[in-house]
Amino acid sequence: MTRTWLRWLPAVAVPAVIAAGALAGSLPASAGDPLPAKTPEQVLQLIAQHREPALSGTLEQSSELGLPELPKSGTGPDASGAAWLELLTGPHTARVYRDGPDNARVQVMDRLAERNAIRHGNDVWFYNSKDNTAAHAQLPAGEAGGTGRHGAGSDVTATPDQLAAMLLAKIEPGTDVAVGADVQVAGRAAYNLVLTPKSGATLVGSIAVAVDGQTGLPLGVEIKARGQSDPAFRVAYTSLTLGAPDASVFTFTPPPGATVEEIPVKKHEHGNDAGNATAPAAKDRAGKPAVTGSGWDSVVEFPAGTASPASDATALLEQATVPVQGGRLLSTALVNVLVLDDGRVVAGSVPVERLQAAAAQK
Repeated sequence: MTRTWLRWLPAVAVPAVIAAGALAGSLPASAGDPLPAKTPEQVLQLIAQHREPALSGTLEQSSELGLPELPKSGTGPDASGAAWLELLTGPHTARVYRDGPDNARVQVMDRLAERNAIRHGNDVWFYNSKDNTAAHAQLPAGEAGGTGRHGAGSDVTATPDQLAAMLLAKIEPGTDVAVGADVQVAGRAAYNLVLTPKSGATLVGSIAVAVDGQTGLPLGVEIKARGQSDPAFRVAYTSLTLGAPDASVFTFTPPPGATVEEIPVKKHEHGNDAGNATAPAAKDRAGKPAVTGSGWDSVVEFPAGTASPASDATALLEQATVPVQGGRLLSTALVNVLVLDDGRVVAGSVPVERLQAAAAQK
C-alpha cells in the first residue's frame, strides 16, 4: 500500500479542511447483490491500487456549512473570491471527463453560465462563460495532476477521488476506521469506508468515502459535523460511464471576444515533508505555516502577509466574517478561520477558543 494512504498530513489549507466530512448512513443502501466482505485495510488497498480512470459522469455537490448569505459573484475584482465561496454555500452540478492523468475536463454548471477547467497534455485552460474570460497555463514537462492545482482552477469543484486522497491521508492513531453497509452511488455498488475522529475537541464528526466495489474509484464523499445528523458537505456522482470520452472533449479554443490571461507556472519544487504530526507551535522563520498540536485537533498558523490586506477578496472577507477579540472570524460547521489584526491567519477544525489560545502563544 502506498504511503499516501497511511501517513498523517496536517490540514493546513482551508479548502482541504472544509472538504473533510462524513458519509455515514446518508447514501442509499445497496439494493443489489452484496459486495464481498472487506476489512478497512482491504478497502484502503482497493483505493490505493485503482488506476487513473477513464470516465465521464455528472457530479452533484451540496453544502450546509452555516456560512452567511453572500451576494452572487460578478465580474469585478472580488469575483474570484466569491466564486469559491459560492461553491461552499449551495448546490452545484458538474460534468467530469477524464482519460488518464493528462486529459481531464470539469464543467461546473451555474444557473445561466458554466465554468470550465480543461487539461490536455501540458496545456491547462480555465474558462468562465459568465464574463467570457479565459486563463491558460503551460505546465512543465512531467508535471502530474488534474486541472485545479494552479491559481485559476481554485473555483472549480474537486472530484470525489481528489477529496478522498486528502481525507484518507488523515488516517492516524487518533482515527477509528470502519466499513459500513454497502451503498449505491450512480447505480454502482460501493463500500462505505467511515473514518471517525477519536477526539471530542474537533468539529468533524466523521469522514466516509463511497468506494466502487469493482474499480476502487471513490464515488462520493459526504460531510457531517459533530453533533449534526444532516451532511454539511456532499459531493457524489449521480451518473457515471467508465471508458474514454471522445478526444474532442479535451480540446479548447477561447470563444471570439474572450479576455485571455497567460498564467506563468514555475516547475513544482518538492520541499521538506511538512507532515509531522507534532510540528512546533512557533512560526517557521522561512514564512511557512506552523502547526500546533496533532491530528484532528491541529491548528495551523499562517504568517502575516500570507493573506494580503490588498487582496481582491478583502471586501468579501468583511462580509463573510464577524468581529471577535483580536480580529475577525470565519465560522463554519467544519472549520474556523481567525484573521488576526496583526495579519496572521489561524485555522483549524476546532472551536474558536482553541484558535485564540494558539494565537496567543506567539
